Amino acid sequence: MAKLGENSYGKSRVRLSRITRTTGRHDFNEWTVHVMLEGDFEASFTKADNSKVLPTDTMKNTVYSVARGSQAATIETFAMELGDYFLANNAQVSGVLIEIEERAWERMTIGGEPEATTFKLGGPELQTVRAVRDQGREWSIRSGVDGLTILKTTNSAFTGYIVDKLTTLKPATDRILGTCATVTWDYAAAAPDYAQTRARILAALLKTFAAHDSKSVQHTLFDMGSAALDAAPEIARIRLSMPNLHHLLADLSRFSQDNPNHIFVPIDEPHGTIEATVER
Repeated sequence: MAKLGENSYGKSRVRLSRITRTTGRHDFNEWTVHVMLEGDFEASFTKADNSKVLPTDTMKNTVYSVARGSQAATIETFAMELGDYFLANNAQVSGVLIEIEERAWERMTIGGEPEATTFKLGGPELQTVRAVRDQGREWSIRSGVDGLTILKTTNSAFTGYIVDKLTTLKPATDRILGTCATVTWDYAAAAPDYAQTRARILAALLKTFAAHDSKSVQHTLFDMGSAALDAAPEIARIRLSMPNLHHLLADLSRFSQDNPNHIFVPIDEPHGTIEATVER
């Protein structure tokens, strides 16, 4: 006889743009929201009884309605505000998961002055948050950035690795190091300044990546994570996933040309993937 196991349901890819208007200045955000609810929904699966089911279309409308009255300045605070609404207004809901991605819109600078109402997309990366709460318990918040695309043209090497009968890779003492990183961090302190914490973490990651004398992606990943922990005492740990996006030296010898680390072929697939959590 079958029985229902762990289950949840929700609404994904709810997109919204928000303009916060103050005198002489606008702020702009573009968010994509994902909502999942857990609770007393067994009858909807096993007995076709939808009496306790909040329609996912209503969840979508709730995102827009809560956003209309929200003063949240960060995706973290909005995620908690939205989740609290679902928990407070649905007794059958025992837990909520809210995930939000924010695109990297930046204020334009024209003639050296910030433009009050005009923006440009700063890059492909997304700011992220994963917020989880059960009824009667505190929020668990995991912030991050997805698609942090960075590259350095020197101070990167890879030597001293295992060589066996299948190894064709040649040692490199001066190579391109590129990645499209996914980074997440958990908080040790309650209710930090999420925006300032995020800014310090990203600044530390980028500064370390640029200055690091890398002996491997693993070496650079650990030092980047360590720098982030030093920059943000509010966090307990940070996890980095850094695919090694290869740039292979082009063979120009058949054209009777040399290639002193000048011309490369970018290779997206296959690529190495290095992941680790750096903790206190």
